[in-house]
Amino acid sequence: MEIIPKPIEDYLLANIPEELPVLKKINRDTYAEVLMPRMLSGHYQGRLLSMFSKMIRPENILEIGTFTGYSAICLAEGLQESGKLYTIDINEELEARVRGYFKEAGLDNKIEYLIGNALEIIPSLNINFDLVFVDADKANYSNYFDLVINKVKKGGIIIADNVLWSGKVIQEGKLDKDTEKILNFNKKIQDHPEVENLILPVRDGLMVMRKL
Repeated sequence: MEIIPKPIEDYLLANIPEELPVLKKINRDTYAEVLMPRMLSGHYQGRLLSMFSKMIRPENILEIGTFTGYSAICLAEGLQESGKLYTIDINEELEARVRGYFKEAGLDNKIEYLIGNALEIIPSLNINFDLVFVDADKANYSNYFDLVINKVKKGGIIIADNVLWSGKVIQEGKLDKDTEKILNFNKKIQDHPEVENLILPVRDGLMVMRKL
């Protein structure tokens, strides 16, 4: 399902800041050389993540799901001078590529890139986060939320990607397992007493949660 009509999307893209050279390179390289390139956040969503980060001015950011590093670089744009972004990904095959991008962006000293299972790594992080971005395996969205909610400062923001799941969340009939997981996650957040939330119809849907 096309969430936003293509002409509107083109207009939106024509009225935002130009991609940074390193982000343009990541975008091009990912689509040319990496499997499942649509997992990349992309220009418009990247600018939105950057805007959120610049508004919050976080000291610490957690990202679950690095992929090729595009969203991490966007989120890092708003970090305080002494701030740090922790990003977790299970795919070690992309490590050298992603570390190269972080170095090229001049952020290798501000980004802690952790390779492994986020379900195991998150409990080991004794850090309070101002901003969390979740863009990993959909089956564990609920588990990731449970692991991070007590690590997020009051008033902090959690953002989860893909919560409209190509429009499948409103389809009738038999649902695949990922769609069921997304629907269950969305319902959980809607009913959760510790956050207020809204869904932005950006790309595949962004659930924005503010900790009360």
